[in-house]
Amino acid sequence: MKRILIVDDEPFNLDLLSQILEEDYEVIEASNGRKGLEAARAEKPDLILLDMLMPEMNGWEVAAAVRTSEGIEHVPIIAVTAQAMSGDEARAMDAGCNAYLTKPIDEDVLLEKIAELVGEA
Repeated sequence: MKRILIVDDEPFNLDLLSQILEEDYEVIEASNGRKGLEAARAEKPDLILLDMLMPEMNGWEVAAAVRTSEGIEHVPIIAVTAQAMSGDEARAMDAGCNAYLTKPIDEDVLLEKIAELVGEA
């Protein structure tokens, strides 16, 4: 079973995403960017769902750190954010994200993108 790390500082979002994914994937949760990076390094997930606006370390910082961390530098990252300002998608991609989805999340689009990035499409 593929492992997905969800990094989001909002408990509601962690719970919602976990419920969507837990039937088909092993879910790992982290409640802020720093914990997310630590979990990514320790758990080596198959994919990371990453909120961009978080305390301690924002998503752009986490994505950039993942890209320079040995053993996880190629893990696909999907930016999942309410931040939908002009240029934010490009900024997320520049930081190392592979895809960009805005909240509220469309469950079908999310599952399709995950399957594509972990080689199940």
